[in-house]
Amino acid sequence: MSFAPFHRPGTVVFLDDDPDYLEMLALAMPRQWNLRLFQRPQACLDHLAGEPAAWEADAWRQQALVDRWRDGQPLLPQLLQYWSASAERHALTRVVVVDFSMPGMDGLQVLQRLQDWSGSRVLLTGQADEQVAVQAFNRGLIDQFIAKQMPDMARHLVHVVQRLLAQPHPRHVHTWRATLRPEHVAVLRLPGVGADLEELASRRWVEHVVLGDPFGVLGLDAAGTPVWLQLEQPSDLPALAETAESAGLPVSAVQEIRAGRQLANLEVAAALGQAPTLAEAFPVGGTGHLLGALFPLAGTCGEGYAAWLAGQPRRRVEG
Repeated sequence: MSFAPFHRPGTVVFLDDDPDYLEMLALAMPRQWNLRLFQRPQACLDHLAGEPAAWEADAWRQQALVDRWRDGQPLLPQLLQYWSASAERHALTRVVVVDFSMPGMDGLQVLQRLQDWSGSRVLLTGQADEQVAVQAFNRGLIDQFIAKQMPDMARHLVHVVQRLLAQPHPRHVHTWRATLRPEHVAVLRLPGVGADLEELASRRWVEHVVLGDPFGVLGLDAAGTPVWLQLEQPSDLPALAETAESAGLPVSAVQEIRAGRQLANLEVAAALGQAPTLAEAFPVGGTGHLLGALFPLAGTCGEGYAAWLAGQPRRRVEG
């Protein structure tokens, strides 16, 4: 799928022995990123040492949601509860950016000591270090290297880190893709569908998960407000209309669903113990193969990413 089935924010760690350079990076990086800045390799390694266990525990919590779904528990309320109770997920480091040329322990030596840490790795190099960086990339030790002397280096670094942050961990993809049926995967791969969903998600949400039961995307904005994006294939509209009629919705609503002008959140409402509602349908992908409708959900999931980020220490060089 071109649209990531799982996305959430995370922390970005920078390691460089030059504190002035770190301060410059802190000013240049987007304010919506949570940053940790380290001057000493050992301080950085100590910070990251406990993360593999935290990553594993979080991955098992997500897998447990899917396992309970297989046993008959609805996915959506479980995911809302997980988001509400797991604000610490934002603190997990997604990307580490390390300077190669440092006294005592160079950047590659630092990265080699992070054997159990599974995030993305970026190496900052000088002109004389390029061949070393190429060899490290070819060996799979790093995901990207960037020359510190390149023009507009900070903007290029932001682009690289943004791309890496947008790539979900393969384990998360495997966990949540298991909820999708083959026809869901097929329609999400259609030209234009992934691009439309990516544009909508990046504009509205900081976090999302694609679900297959029911089919749609559960998104979370920066304030912690959840929204359900219901996805329906036109061929499924007659069945949705029949279910709406059985649920007692007015004849006019059933006709709107059958015509593809509105969708009803019947399964989501049932899972949350609420009355179903209608929302205007819109095409996704411009191919006529998929319709979407947005349903705001009541309440918030914890404090929200914006409030969590505001509560983190200010950007300063540590160690």
